[in-house]
Amino acid sequence: MKSFLIAWKDFKIRAMDRRGFMTMLIMPLILTLILGMALKDIFGRDEGFQETSVGLYVDKKDPMADALKQDVLEKTEFLTLKTVDSEEKLKEMVKKEEVEVGILIPAEWSANLDEAVLYSNQDTQLKATVVESIISSFTERVQTISKTSEAVMKNATQTQAVATGEGAGKETAERVSMELTESGKVDMEVGNQSVGETSISSMQYYAAAMLVMFLLFNVTLGAKSMIQERHTDTLARLNSAPMNQYSILIGKFLGTLYFAFIQLLLFYVATSLFFNVNWGESRGQVVAFGFMYSVAVAGLSMLLAAFIRKEKTADLISGIGIQLFAIVGGSMLPIYAFPERLKTIAALTPNNWALTGFLDIMSGVGWSGLLLPFSVLGLIGLVSMLIGAWRLRGRYA
Repeated sequence: MKSFLIAWKDFKIRAMDRRGFMTMLIMPLILTLILGMALKDIFGRDEGFQETSVGLYVDKKDPMADALKQDVLEKTEFLTLKTVDSEEKLKEMVKKEEVEVGILIPAEWSANLDEAVLYSNQDTQLKATVVESIISSFTERVQTISKTSEAVMKNATQTQAVATGEGAGKETAERVSMELTESGKVDMEVGNQSVGETSISSMQYYAAAMLVMFLLFNVTLGAKSMIQERHTDTLARLNSAPMNQYSILIGKFLGTLYFAFIQLLLFYVATSLFFNVNWGESRGQVVAFGFMYSVAVAGLSMLLAAFIRKEKTADLISGIGIQLFAIVGGSMLPIYAFPERLKTIAALTPNNWALTGFLDIMSGVGWSGLLLPFSVLGLIGLVSMLIGAWRLRGRYA
């Protein structure tokens, strides 16, 4: 009970600081709106990738080029294909922005599927990368089928039955080869930043990104509050009260937890009402996962307070450390566009786990899909709280 009183006292102090509270709520809303609108071209329409106009020039008629055109480019929903009759015309169309991406298929492309050339302007490079991934996926599939078919033909035609003129090994090999080719003719899907059933819009992404970044500031706010109490009469009054040191520490933990969780709920409601951000089909998932992230933030605040003793250090971490975590964790640039090495580093930050969890919820992932990020955040909160409480116990004795 005494721990809850301490937690309520800390919550009221932060909530009554109107300037600080408004900054923690209004600033993330403003940044969400700015980034969500300014970078919407990276994500495209709410239902998927942005519509992309593509120009195609085939230097010489080629069966693989026809397959690419008919089975892939024309069937990809977000691509609008225009066929041109010369390389110069293709370059001119790209330069005049009549098409956003140009594809040049050289003569005898079937012999070397790696020689397709793409043209794009500086502001359409991301779209060119998406188109390039489509072509690469097609060529890799064709090469795999080709090698498999060749191996089947070779093995089947060299059997003893074929050598003695018995059986139909050659016909069997050709039939298998045709079946392999047909099995490769499936609709291609371009990977995006969604792992569930629904793609993520820019507004959704940056709503989640700004939320996890600004909640992370509570780590330094909570630590700074504990440091301030060491230099005021607050700590002395707490020590003179009939309660043990762990009750005080639990109260400090809960105070940060309360504030972070209420901040999360307010941001969730505001973005849903004013920005029409779709946080997913399950409100329960958002609330439960948000609470677990708040637990992680509160635990980290105690861990930080246990290792620093000056308010200036907390301010430095708030100004530089949190921003660094935000950049690495994906709050500034879309995490799905990170190189693999940077994604590995990002996995070391708690805000990255929170961000990917919220994005998973938005994309329609079920509870089982949240088990890993949920467990990681809970473990971060628990371990940080225990280590912090162990090191802080002497200060609140």
